[in-house]
Amino acid sequence: MPPKKEHDDKPLTGVALIKETCRRIRVARSYWDAHNNRACRGERAKALALYESLKEEERQKIPQVLRVWLRYRSEKYFGEGCTPPGGGRK
Repeated sequence: MPPKKEHDDKPLTGVALIKETCRRIRVARSYWDAHNNRACRGERAKALALYESLKEEERQKIPQVLRVWLRYRSEKYFGEGCTPPGGGRK
């Protein structure tokens, strides 16, 4: 069995931060497409936190399709006016 990779505790910057943000958005989209809302909510929150830590010129480097998906889903389905998770079950 290969040894586990050690993760650096340094915060991401520059290109690495942009790539990680794109990756998180893509993972959230795949969970959304699979109707896995709980996992989508968690990944979207992580992606949004990374996205908001970007500077304006770095945000422009994220593909527009991903930026639109993140904003649209964030406001429409996960915003303040949405139904809380697990609220409609009986």
